[in-house]
This record gives sequence, C-alpha cells and structure tokens, in this order.
Amino acid sequence: MRKEDMIVLENKEIARDIFEMKLGGLLVQDITEPGQFLHIHTSPQPFPLLRRPLSICKTNKAEEYLTVIYRAEGEGTRLLSACSKGSTLDVIGPLGHGFPVSDVSPGEKVLLAGGGVGVPPLYDTGHALKEKGVDVTTVIGFSDKGTVFYEDPFRDIGRVFVSTADGSYGTAGFVTDVMEKEKLAFDRIFACGPVPMLKALETKYPEAEGCISLEERMGCGIGVCLACVCHTRQDPDGSDYRKVCSDGPVFPWKEVVL
Repeated sequence: MRKEDMIVLENKEIARDIFEMKLGGLLVQDITEPGQFLHIHTSPQPFPLLRRPLSICKTNKAEEYLTVIYRAEGEGTRLLSACSKGSTLDVIGPLGHGFPVSDVSPGEKVLLAGGGVGVPPLYDTGHALKEKGVDVTTVIGFSDKGTVFYEDPFRDIGRVFVSTADGSYGTAGFVTDVMEKEKLAFDRIFACGPVPMLKALETKYPEAEGCISLEERMGCGIGVCLACVCHTRQDPDGSDYRKVCSDGPVFPWKEVVL
C-alpha cells in the first residue's frame, strides 16, 4: 500500500453516468491480485472529507497505469467525473484482498457474475483466469440498455451474457435469470454487485464454491474506523465480524451475512 498523487491520463463517459478513468503512477506495481481497490480523495478541497473506494478494473504494470470505472451519482463521484487529463488525484492503495485466482486450476470452469458497478473488478479477474487456462464465462447485469458497459472487452476472455432489468437489452431480468435460462455450469463462481444480487446467487446456489466481493461505504479504508463491518454466518448477532475494507472486499461464498 502506498499514498500517491496519481495522474489522470483519461476520463470519459462510457455509458449513462458511467465513467472510465485511467490513472498513472508507481502504485500500479504494488497490485498483487485482481479485486483490490483504491481509496481516492475526490477533491483538493477539504470537502468531501471522506475518500471514495473504487475497485481496480484493469492494470498495466509495464506502462504503469490502471483503470477504474465508477458511477457519477453523488458529490464525490461527480467531482471525479469533472477531472481533466493531466490533473492529479490523492490515492491510497492497493487495498483489501482480491479474488483467489491462484487457487483455481487450469481447465476449471469459472463463472463471473457482475451487476452494475460491481462489474469492473471482474475484468482483471477474468484476464488472470484466462492466462491460467481457465474456462471463463461472464454474466453481467444492468438496469437498462443505456447503462451497459464492457460487454465487448469481456468477450476477449470468454462467453458473455447480458441481462437488463427492464428487458431493453440482452435477457430480460437479472443475472440469475440468465444463468437459469442458459443452464450455465461452473466449478466456481466469482461475483460482485449489489447485495440483492449476491443474496439471490447464494440462495440459488447454496453449495457453490466461490467468492463474493462486497460494495460498501468506508471511512478509513484500512480497518481502523469499523464503519464497514459485517457479521459472519456462524455468529450473525455476536461479536464475530469482518471488515470489508481490510478482511475483504472479497469473501468466501456464504461466509458473511448479506
């Protein structure tokens, strides 16, 4: 982990209110696994006070840049969307634990399931799996056609299926509807997205082997403030909890209470 003023190399809208930002800096060299995140101060001014956690979408260590994708919907992310090429951002990272790609064997079938801005961390994950000789299938879900992004880039990794809640593109419904309709088989599942999507996946596939990555508001991002804790299934009402920022954001299937 390091704190660095990273350079904005590119910042563009790729779907409705969805932005792709390239950041250059030495921090890229510290990334150890796909699914880690950055904690970004969105303005040089005192406010907004808190940093924003953004998943790392893809990395290029040779050219020392990385890409994040975010939805501009609040004060902090709206400020990010206005950042121009050549400006700098105060960034801490990489933070957290990512997807355990090293545990997957060549020839296994892995299903990547993403929803909305939960899709980005699955991209580097998919590439890392493909490099190991893993059979990767991706299912990504969005609210409507205007918010769909990265369908074509994921096709470089393997088969891709898209769903939209309103049926305006791809399969009408949700990620689980696509998986049922296409009868998708897998050895492991790696998922990231809104809690209702993750709950639906764990309910439908209770015995699956895999991991989920949680999206959560954070204070410090390093496990000190306890603003992002979640309980474990073994002790849902007790003192056994996990910190999303430092213990996660990736957790084993059905380890934590959603």
